Amino acid sequence: MQRIYIAGHRGMVGGAILRQLEQRGGNELITRTSAELDLTDQAAVRDFMAAEKPDVVILAAAKVGGIIANNTYPAQFIYENLMMECNVIHQAHAAGVQRLLQLGSSCIYPREAPQPMAEDALLTGTLEPTNEPYAVAKIAGIKLCESYNRQYGRDYRSVMPTNLYGPGDNFHPENSHVLPAMILRFDAAKRAGDPSVTIWGSGTPMREFLHVDDMAAASLFVMDLDRATYEAETEPMLSHINVGTGVDVTILELARMVAAAVGYEGRILTDPSRPDGAPRKLMDVSRLAQMGWTADIALADGIAQTYDWYLQQVDTGAAVRAK
Repeated sequence: MQRIYIAGHRGMVGGAILRQLEQRGGNELITRTSAELDLTDQAAVRDFMAAEKPDVVILAAAKVGGIIANNTYPAQFIYENLMMECNVIHQAHAAGVQRLLQLGSSCIYPREAPQPMAEDALLTGTLEPTNEPYAVAKIAGIKLCESYNRQYGRDYRSVMPTNLYGPGDNFHPENSHVLPAMILRFDAAKRAGDPSVTIWGSGTPMREFLHVDDMAAASLFVMDLDRATYEAETEPMLSHINVGTGVDVTILELARMVAAAVGYEGRILTDPSRPDGAPRKLMDVSRLAQMGWTADIALADGIAQTYDWYLQQVDTGAAVRAK
């Protein structure tokens, strides 16, 4: 039996990882809410790691948000994410934790990276300005893991998911990511009988979406790999692994899929005066596929499932707001 600490267990990804670990059984799972443990507080994290002495740490905690949130709160995005990574990774090392898995983001790659984006595109060009502070923090997390591996012989790994969605997502009307934001808007338009819905941007940027249950499965798959296999498929200074479906859609196509899932039959308009973000963000997932894992949940099925989950939260009065 291992003692596994899941940082960020109340978030969408951390919650999915926790559910899958609970289904497995056989391990002692350690969790703390943000009220119980502030991961930006170095002393608090140090005391927690020293007292709990986990065998494995899964760092799924992060400050996340969409274009509006990243543009509005850039200082918070870079500061809080850097502090969480530095504190958890360093204090895990100080407490003797040998195995750690850190979750990052596809925004680590340059805005104009060749598509699909392979792991070796990291640090080869300029980042997307709208989320650069968050991206810099996530790049630092990768390099923290690699540095502790090189200097101390730790086994700290990083997985970089594409855009995630699913149960537990953030449905805040201003700070949510694109897919839950669309679910909110199309559901509201359907209820109000609105003749049209306008989406941000031109509708032409292409995005890849991965269901959170697939992300959790991939994370545990990577965590479970024996060290020799992991190191044989990565490099000491290029050790992160992309996680995605390898398939993308335009934002307009996504809007049509969400409208179909919601049952909205009005017109879908675009607003090119609003920012598009990067023109395309498709992950090269060949490294993970070669290791033996591929995504399982189709996008249309996942959107329908997520909308059902959202309706259940609304019907029961549960909170579906910013975390």
